[in-house]
Amino acid sequence: MTRIAENLIYPELSYKITGILFEVHNKLNRYCKEKQYKDAIEEIFKRENVKYEKEKKLPISPFVGGNQVDFLIEGKILLECKAKPFILKEDYYQLLRYLKASGGKLGLLVNFRNKYLRPKRIVN
Repeated sequence: MTRIAENLIYPELSYKITGILFEVHNKLNRYCKEKQYKDAIEEIFKRENVKYEKEKKLPISPFVGGNQVDFLIEGKILLECKAKPFILKEDYYQLLRYLKASGGKLGLLVNFRNKYLRPKRIVN
């Protein structure tokens, strides 16, 4: 393992999730609705026996007041899916708040509307 890989949080699981995200993007392309992407992700999670919770409600905290993340994967990684022209700073800060509220270490933010998929790793 390289030095960079040693510092990654949940490298094997995050690589697996990233592969699933690319599979969904290749299958549905870039002009579907967010719900369609989430349904396709859920279908692959079931097929691959990945433990997940969809639309997981987060604990109420000073940071987040009753919001929910799209997926909590194996109790470790938060996944937030978007289908819009651009990811904004607000989207980044939203996932960061979710990480703080849940006590999670790693979040993945993905925008399926991009021509080329670029999942963002956000670390708490």
